[in-house]
Amino acid sequence: MADQNQLLWLFFSLKGRISPAVYFLAGLLLLIVQMFLLYRFTLAPHESAAQGGWALAFWVAVMVSAWSNIALTGKRLHDFGRPAWWALITLVIGFIVFIVLSFVKGNPGPNQYGASTNMRA
Repeated sequence: MADQNQLLWLFFSLKGRISPAVYFLAGLLLLIVQMFLLYRFTLAPHESAAQGGWALAFWVAVMVSAWSNIALTGKRLHDFGRPAWWALITLVIGFIVFIVLSFVKGNPGPNQYGASTNMRA
């Protein structure tokens, strides 16, 4: 199991590089969390406190996931030798970029963003 610092780096830092598998699995985890909260929201009684709580939890998860997706995509782009700010493009063409970055390997060996894939810079 990864330690807390590794998870904070993975989901919130723009430094370093990650592999296609890590990018895909981390993105999938974010999606599963959002879908679980949305599912719980739909099960709660209409206009109840529980429904309001699940709705709030869902929107907090969406906001956190938005940054996490940018951080993950930035690190994935680093694996191609590209700057993290290109991740902002994914706000427009997100799904296509997600599929490409999930399955295409990056540059082998070190580059200006890190020594190897899945390592901090």
